[in-house]
Amino acid sequence: MEELLKCIKARITTLKKAIAKAERETGSFPDGRLRVSRSGKHVRYFQMLKQSDTVGEYIKKEKVALAGQLAQKDYLKHFLKDAYVELNRLEKLYAQLSKENADLTYDKLSAERKGLVVPYIATKEQVAESWMAKTFRTNPYLPEAKIYDTRRGEKVRSKSEAILADMFYDLGIPYRYEEQVQLRSGKKAYPDFTLLNTKTREEVYFEHFGLLDDADYRGEALRKLEEYRRSGIFSGRNLMFSYETEDTPLDIKGIREMLKTMFK
Repeated sequence: MEELLKCIKARITTLKKAIAKAERETGSFPDGRLRVSRSGKHVRYFQMLKQSDTVGEYIKKEKVALAGQLAQKDYLKHFLKDAYVELNRLEKLYAQLSKENADLTYDKLSAERKGLVVPYIATKEQVAESWMAKTFRTNPYLPEAKIYDTRRGEKVRSKSEAILADMFYDLGIPYRYEEQVQLRSGKKAYPDFTLLNTKTREEVYFEHFGLLDDADYRGEALRKLEEYRRSGIFSGRNLMFSYETEDTPLDIKGIREMLKTMFK
């Protein structure tokens, strides 16, 4: 429900901006309305200045911009009508769903009652707990190389990965380290982290590229990204990544803000 309300709110904002823009243009168009006539492949435009006029004055090719203005004028009129209807309905729906939805039935229970019942729609906390409780296959490669401790009490392979793991932990983002992922090619991959977006119930993979100064490492990273893309895993959909070089350290502040935007 939280995601639905967010989408409705975003649409309301879009409509309000579009309506404001359209209203600013009201009154800036030429008089009359447009009539379009088609004969075979030929299209002709006419400016109709009187309400009773059914023919109008022919708009010459060199004045075709006038036809565009009249078309825009007519579109604006119909757009405002439809936009106001949609906006009114969405604002009423948003107000109603904010006060009355099935999720609130559980939220309204006392703490004592919450401990006794199982909600029919799992909360974000319950989704996270269930996801974290599931077992998964992890990367079997050189487990002895995992020497850096995280706040959650596990071992990872680099200081940067430890920093990232602690960041996920502090932000309350459920994560798994080096979980096995089956790619469409049949190969197995082990993204550095698999994150759970508790709002959308979707998994997001997070890769950290920490040695981009090295040409071989860089080439392998690009091959990995290409393999992911072929399996439907790519940035902007379900993949996030960070990177660092000798001259470009890990942007901790930037990554934290990115995560807050995506997961909060």
